[in-house]
Amino acid sequence: MRVTGTTLKVLASALLAALAVGCASVPAPEPPPEPATQAAPAVAKVVSYFNDERFAPPTVRVSADDVLAMSDEMRRYLESDIVDRVKTKGRQVALVEALYTKSQLKLEYDSTLTRNASEAFASRSGNCMSLVLMTAAFAKALDLTVTFQKAVIEDEIGRDGDIFMSVGHVNVTLARRKTEELGYGYNAGKRRVEVDRMTIDFLPPDELRSMKTRTIDERTIVAMYLNNRAVEALARGRVDDAYWWAREAILQAPDYVSPYNTLGVVYARHRDAGEAERTLRYVLDRDPGNTLAMSNLVNVLAETGRDDESRRIAATLSHIDPEPPFSYFIRGMAAMRAGDYRTAKDAFAKEVARAPNYHEFQFWLAAAEAGLGEIDDARAHMELAIKHSTSRREHDIYAAKLDRLTRAR
Repeated sequence: MRVTGTTLKVLASALLAALAVGCASVPAPEPPPEPATQAAPAVAKVVSYFNDERFAPPTVRVSADDVLAMSDEMRRYLESDIVDRVKTKGRQVALVEALYTKSQLKLEYDSTLTRNASEAFASRSGNCMSLVLMTAAFAKALDLTVTFQKAVIEDEIGRDGDIFMSVGHVNVTLARRKTEELGYGYNAGKRRVEVDRMTIDFLPPDELRSMKTRTIDERTIVAMYLNNRAVEALARGRVDDAYWWAREAILQAPDYVSPYNTLGVVYARHRDAGEAERTLRYVLDRDPGNTLAMSNLVNVLAETGRDDESRRIAATLSHIDPEPPFSYFIRGMAAMRAGDYRTAKDAFAKEVARAPNYHEFQFWLAAAEAGLGEIDDARAHMELAIKHSTSRREHDIYAAKLDRLTRAR
């Protein structure tokens, strides 16, 4: 199955998920955003998709209020390390320097968990969504106007256990308030040093220049975070926790469809096939072309013996995307298990061709090449796996493999 994310022909045990993250810190001017609009459905309609009594209470606190909350540690850092910089550099530059220069926090990118603002600050690490949230929390404390944007680009892909996912991209723009006057607040007497708007992003400058974005409101960015946590809980087998994260995401932004898809997968994993089908069909009523919900519905129908309908929807999916992301990867893994390194290499090479920055494709291509005795090529692709790894654990695993390949020459 799948939880919000990239399209994929599903295996019985696979999930599809979509994570929203942001990704390199580059200030850039941005035109004023268009006002976000959101017509939330009636609360009663949203609640009708919940079945709280079927799930155990969450093992962690699940609250939208925590996502952008400032901790005491963050407030102390604001006063001790940012306010003095504001006097000479303005709030935006002072904030970026205090958070992202190597001599300050020494933040580390880590994709293993989507942290809220205070968790990212406490651990000095997080994925790009976490870093966007942390930046926004500080910016709000500095009385800057915060605007979130989602990139209008093709999502990247990823995998966490049996969840295959697409990963979206978000960034944040910091601006002075239109009604702000000289001598106000943290910027007293120094507003002349501030730019009107500054975008904080985590992509290379050359990618930013051509990137189009659309404005999303704060409730939606919070719902994206909550949905990420739901997907991550599913990947770790914590179905009850995943339910509460998805539920909170839906309550936060009822018009954001991804958490409904996640909720449908939660029900499927919980063996509530009827609730899973109902929730996934709701997604398709609102978004008939949603291949994630279609793919998950294929599995639900097959598992309940409705094979004809399952095959019909699967045929529609195959027509829409005959070779979805990870399809070659799945074939390559099967070939590796069979010891057929040549077939595996060809399959992994096809995935690398369409997603060269995904570390796991590079790693398995290197493994297949090593099996064929093509050590130089294997080393080259293992180096690329290290370069594109998104957590310390992945980096260390790939580095150890590269060391073995080097010693094998």
